[in-house]
Order: sequence, then structure tokens, then C-alpha cells
Amino acid sequence: MLIGISPLLGPDLLHALRAMGHGDEIALVDGNYPAAEHARRLIRADGILLMPMLRAVLKILPVEAAFRSSLHNDPAQRGVIHHALDDLCHTCGQHFALTPLSGDQLYPRIKTAYAIIATSEAELFANVILRKAALPASATQ
Repeated sequence: MLIGISPLLGPDLLHALRAMGHGDEIALVDGNYPAAEHARRLIRADGILLMPMLRAVLKILPVEAAFRSSLHNDPAQRGVIHHALDDLCHTCGQHFALTPLSGDQLYPRIKTAYAIIATSEAELFANVILRKAALPASATQ
């Protein structure tokens, strides 16, 4: 265990977050997403739902932009999980936009992500991509 770090963030995930560079993206996907097939680096988060995992990641990863899936892959539609994602990203203390994408835009982007975190989220269309921001030198010292 580490002080100030959520126990949801295991060593493989912490390593991936630290190894990512500015502009690299990491995807958090639901339990229906074919993560093992699509991942360059797969991080299993079995038994963990999307929202607690996203909350834990947002506490330590600087984010400059984020993207999410849409209900029925239509960016004009959103379900309960999308409202929750929008609210969390809006109130997490970072300043970035959460952009809904169609399936045609989202899935190829997930495939090229630095890593995929495969959660056990049961909600459909519950996928998020976070793009890592650069930190100014003063924030890293």
C-alpha cells in the first residue's frame, strides 16, 4: 500500500501511467469491450467498476483531453453512465473537455491507446479515453 494512492491502482497500472508521455492515451473500458484482442498493453481491473477506477486515475494523471463512448454509438445520445462520466470529469479538479464519440471514431482510437484498463463495468457503452497532459517543471519538483 502507498500513502495517498488508491488501492485500485495496482503496480501494472501505476507503471503504465508513469511511463506514458505527453499526448499518450489510456482507455478505461467496460466488461463487454474486447480488451484482450485490442490492447497493446492490457491492464486487468477485474471486479472494479468504471467510475471508481476513473476517479482513482483522475486523482493522479494529468489530463488534457478525454473522450467517451456514446449510447448506441451516437454522440447525440447519452445514458445514465454518460451523465455520471460527464459529471465526474467536470468536477474532478482538472480542466479538460470530455468529448462524446461515435463508435467509428472511438474504437480505432482505443486500439491505438498506450494501454487499456479492462474493468468489470456492466453498463453498455461505458468506455473512456484519457490523453495525458504535460506538467510544467514547477509541478514535478
